[in-house]
Amino acid sequence: MGIDAHLSGPDFSKGVSIDLLQEGEILRGHVGEEAVLLIRHEGEVHAIGAVCSHAGGPLEKGILKGDSVVCPWHHSCFNIRTGHPEKAPALAAIPSWYTKIFDDKIFVTERKHPPILPYRDTAHQKMVIVGAGAAGVAAATRLRQSGFMGSIHLISAESTLPYDRTLLSKEYMSGIIFDEELPLWSKEFYAQNKIKLELGVEVRDINPEAKTVILSDRRTLQYDSCLLATGGVPLTPPITGIELEHVFKLRSLGDAQKILGQLSWGKRVAIIGAGFIGLEVAAALRDRHMEVHLIAPEELPLLRTLGVTAASYLKKLHEKNGVNFHLGHKVDEITPQKVILDDQSEIECDLVIVGAGIRPTLDLPIRAGCAVGNGVKVNEYLETTIPGIYAAGDIALWPDLLTGKHCRVEHWEVAERLGQTAALNMMGIPTKFVEVPFFWTEHYGIQMGYVGHSSGFDRMDVLGELDDNDFAIAYYEGDRVIGLLTVGRDEESLLVESALSKMDGQAAQEIILAYERKKTLRHRPVQKELIF
Repeated sequence: MGIDAHLSGPDFSKGVSIDLLQEGEILRGHVGEEAVLLIRHEGEVHAIGAVCSHAGGPLEKGILKGDSVVCPWHHSCFNIRTGHPEKAPALAAIPSWYTKIFDDKIFVTERKHPPILPYRDTAHQKMVIVGAGAAGVAAATRLRQSGFMGSIHLISAESTLPYDRTLLSKEYMSGIIFDEELPLWSKEFYAQNKIKLELGVEVRDINPEAKTVILSDRRTLQYDSCLLATGGVPLTPPITGIELEHVFKLRSLGDAQKILGQLSWGKRVAIIGAGFIGLEVAAALRDRHMEVHLIAPEELPLLRTLGVTAASYLKKLHEKNGVNFHLGHKVDEITPQKVILDDQSEIECDLVIVGAGIRPTLDLPIRAGCAVGNGVKVNEYLETTIPGIYAAGDIALWPDLLTGKHCRVEHWEVAERLGQTAALNMMGIPTKFVEVPFFWTEHYGIQMGYVGHSSGFDRMDVLGELDDNDFAIAYYEGDRVIGLLTVGRDEESLLVESALSKMDGQAAQEIILAYERKKTLRHRPVQKELIF
C-alpha cells in the first residue's frame, strides 16, 4: 500500500471556522506541506498528523475511541493529544501541533515537541528479550517509550536488522519493495535508544534461579525480567524429495532472498499449502507473471479457518488471476523437474515453496522450566509459570477474555501487542492483555481483515455483495458474535473490534446489522455451517 500523504482540505494555519468541526468529528487539511487532522473531543481541539506511521493509512477514515484515533487499514492506534503510538502495528509516533481558537476560528500553530517521558526509577534494572521479531522489537520499543531507563538486550539469531516479516510474502516477493525498506527501525534508532541489539546470537540456556541467560558466544547476561519471543519454525511435511535444492520454505528474509534468486530463471512454481502464506505468495508471484500451481489436501483454501463462503471467494479471486489449484490432494514426491501428487498426476515446476504452517519454538522455555502446552502458558499479565520470565508472540498461550479459553495466535499485530503489554508488566506496570486479535491479508490489491478469534465457529452470516468486494461475514459461537471478516468495510471492522474489546458480542451484532442497514444492502444469512 502506498502512503496516503496527499494534501487536501483547508490550510489550518490560516484558520477554519469552528462550525466546520463538531464534537467527535475529524477534519482533514494541512499545514504547509504536511497533512493534518483536526479532531474535536470533549470540547477540545487537537491537531495530529493525518497519515499512519505504519503503512500510510488515512487516519480520517478511521474512528475515534476515547482519546485515540484508530487507523482503518491495520488498526494502529494513536493518542490524539500527542501522536503517541498506543497500539501496534504502528511503532512510531505521528506529529502533533498546538491549536488555538480566536474569533470563532481554529488555528493550528507551532508543532509540539515529543512529550517528556515519565520518570521511572529503573536505571538499575536489566531486561533481556530473546527474539527480535514482531513481539521482541515491539517490547523493546515500548520499554523506552514508557520511560524505562535500564539496560535492554535484544537478541536475534538472524544477522540482519529486525524487519517486517509480513512484507516477505507480499510486497517483497512481488518486487514492489526491496531489502532497505524491510527494517522496522534503523541501526541508528537502536543506538540512540540504547537498545543493545545482539545480532547473529542465540540463547543456549536460561537459569531462572540466577536470572541469567547463556549466549551462543559463551557470554552470560543478567536480567531482572526476561521476555521469550522466539516465534516458530516452518513445518516440514514428510515428502520424498523435500530436501532438494529447489525446494524452499518462507519464514525469514534469508528464505525470501533464496526464492527470489531462483526466480531469476524459474518460471513455474508449485506451492504446497493453501494457508495465508501460500495464498499471499501465489498472488505475489502472479504479479511477476509466473505460472503458479497451489496444492493442498483441503477442498477449499482456508476452509476450516474462514468457512466455505470466504474460502470460495478466495479461490475464485485467485483463479481469476491465473492460479492453478490442485485441491483435495497431497504431494507424494518432489523431483528436480516436477511434483507428483497422490493420484500420480504430475506438475512440472522449476521451484517448490512449502507453506505447511509453523510450530512454536518451545525448547528454550521447556529447558527453563516454563509450563507449556500448544505454546508457553502465561497468565493475563503474560508472565509464565517462572517468575520474571514472560512470553509473547507466536509462542504465547494466553487466556482470552472474550472466549474464556487459552489461545495462541500466529499473526503479526497480535505478536506486537503481546510484546507491548509484556513490556509494561516487565517494568512493573500491571497490565492485562485484553486485546482483540486482528489480522489482515492482501491479494491482488484487495485487503481482507478479521477481528476476533475462534477455534470453532458453528454458524455465520454473510452480508453484502461478494462480487463487488464489499461484504462482511460474522462468525458465531452459539448466539454470540466472536469474529468478523470484512472486505471493503474498514469502518465496520473497527466498530466491531471496539465492541468485542468490551466483551460485548451483542453490541457487535447490533453494529453489524446497523451497518448493513446503512449500506442499504439485504441481510443474507447463510444456512448453519458445521465445522468438518
